[in-house]
Amino acid sequence: KEHHTDQYNSEQLIIRRGQTFQIELDLSRPFNPNTDKLHLEMKTGELANTTGMTHIIIPLVEELQDESWEAKIVEQNVNRVKLSVNSPVTAVIGKYKLTITTQCLKTGETTTHDHDKDIYMLFNPWCEDDTVYMEGEKELKEYVLNDTGRIYYGTEKQIGARTWNFGILEACLFVLDNSEVPPSGRGDPVNVVRVISAMINSPDDLGVLEGNWSGNYAGGTSPTAWSGSVEILRQYHREGGKPVKYGQCWVFSGVTTTVLRCLGIPTRSVTNFQSAHDTDVSLTTDVYFDENMEPIHHLNSDSVWNFHVWNDCWMARPDLPAGMGGWQAVDSTPQETSHGTFRCGPASLAAIRSGQVYLKFDTPFVFAEVNSDKIYWQRNLDGTFGQIHSEKKAVGHCISTKAVGSDERVDITHLYKYPEGSEEERIAVETACRYGSKPDVYSSPIAEDVRVEVMMEGEGPRMGGDAQLKIVVKNTSSQPRRTTLHSQVAVMYYTGMLKDTVKKDTLNVELNPQEEKIIEWVLPYTQYQNQLVDQAALMLTLSGRVSETQQVLANQTSFRLRTPDLNIEPMGEAYVGKEMSAKITFTNPLPCTLRNVVIRVEGLGLRDLHPIRVGDVSKHANVTVTEHFIPTIAGKRKLVASLDCRQLTQVHGVADIDVHESQ
Repeated sequence: KEHHTDQYNSEQLIIRRGQTFQIELDLSRPFNPNTDKLHLEMKTGELANTTGMTHIIIPLVEELQDESWEAKIVEQNVNRVKLSVNSPVTAVIGKYKLTITTQCLKTGETTTHDHDKDIYMLFNPWCEDDTVYMEGEKELKEYVLNDTGRIYYGTEKQIGARTWNFGILEACLFVLDNSEVPPSGRGDPVNVVRVISAMINSPDDLGVLEGNWSGNYAGGTSPTAWSGSVEILRQYHREGGKPVKYGQCWVFSGVTTTVLRCLGIPTRSVTNFQSAHDTDVSLTTDVYFDENMEPIHHLNSDSVWNFHVWNDCWMARPDLPAGMGGWQAVDSTPQETSHGTFRCGPASLAAIRSGQVYLKFDTPFVFAEVNSDKIYWQRNLDGTFGQIHSEKKAVGHCISTKAVGSDERVDITHLYKYPEGSEEERIAVETACRYGSKPDVYSSPIAEDVRVEVMMEGEGPRMGGDAQLKIVVKNTSSQPRRTTLHSQVAVMYYTGMLKDTVKKDTLNVELNPQEEKIIEWVLPYTQYQNQLVDQAALMLTLSGRVSETQQVLANQTSFRLRTPDLNIEPMGEAYVGKEMSAKITFTNPLPCTLRNVVIRVEGLGLRDLHPIRVGDVSKHANVTVTEHFIPTIAGKRKLVASLDCRQLTQVHGVADIDVHESQ
């Protein structure tokens, strides 16, 4: 309890560095400090050595002096000796083997005893001198000890939330052991986080998860079907380090939260809506059109994901200038390589906010994700490109994480950037871009007096119905304006990659001075029903030119089709060791049959992952299944369920269950 490791489900001793712990020794005879000598040895890694802090000889001392490995006798009772052992705040984390050596000075006889269980050493965010130290008991409870969390997805106007189960120590240390990093490099959280960022994805190093955005998940589990990290990490451990199939960004992030929290680094999953993926280090998100204002698809490699999930972890940054400690962004989704390996971070949020993209690690990439401007380019007759339009607020909205101590969503956009349009924010963007591959992009401001935007009613369109949006065109000048708007809507992976165009339209708009027109736009269900991919997202692209001024109008709006929840209703009171049940209900929102439906249920301390095969569900039908389980841990627990089928994803539910001690 003193080390805040009592909630780990393990037979081993789990301790945190920089804090004393006790060992009791049963000896064959009473210990005499005058004629007997005793010392401990701790080793971590196959090639333990004294220079790399991986083979430590712990001497017996009169008084403990902090900041070093040492042991002191605090109690002696006949043959039993109690030792208090100290470790430094820089100690290497991981699994240690303990050896006790005794020597009798009279006879010269030396005895060595190897302890048969490993000792686990973790980072210590409760210790002021540890670089991962965090103030505030509530924050530590949330960001280190909480074994369930919330991960956000969807689009900025239609934010969805799902519950995620964290927590499993053995497998987390296995991930670290499986990496290339030697144990001597595991004392520095910057290094450990960078290694874990690479090890959660499978390219380069046979890490935990294989990414798959194809929509075909044969031979593995669909990314939307997972509801926790435990089963993923267990499988990776059980199969000796074979990557688990399959993950997408929220799965990579959930597993990263699990591993870093387990190791003692305060961590949270973070979702960025309208998240840019800058492929050419320009620090701008570039959209290219030809002479006729048609998109040039092979050049449009930059994309804006509806949402992207990564992690913040908390630590000091002694390797950076003062003021760069605190939250650091880390991204385990394999998008771009960093020094030859698929990993990203830790990047200081303070550096991202101020545009100091030259501070390591991978700050330019994260900056572009949250605060790049979207620049529209048109090809000229001579083949060169000219900048025709820029959107300064297109990227990085509603950056979200779970609140401390509740299931509410908290907006943390202000930690990543200054208020949109403020002078500080513009300075940060222009500072950052000077270090990118297009440093001259900000030399030509453009006059604009017609605005176009897309609006959505309430929570937006539902899956299975017609999608209705409003296109608002406003003339802010004192002169009439005419434009032809080209609209096309395409099915989109949440990564911003477009699949197929579903519908194209041309709209002629005439505006009087200061006039605003609202155009009703409808996409019938029949036009999108067979086209959808995971995450059920669509992208509406509008482009046009104002006849009088040659001003270019451009707008891209993504929206998702909302899915129903799984309802979970616990039946009766919950007691440790006593069987109970929960009723799970669901209504098919589609006018077609769902094939091979599986509902996956799990809950830490309630039950391990259990797939329930429901089979086919006919159109608009209701389904009820009852799940039986035996709680094993008292306290507030969460039962999580997710539905997995080809035609419908992102359907999940959660129920809070208060488990009492056994009667």
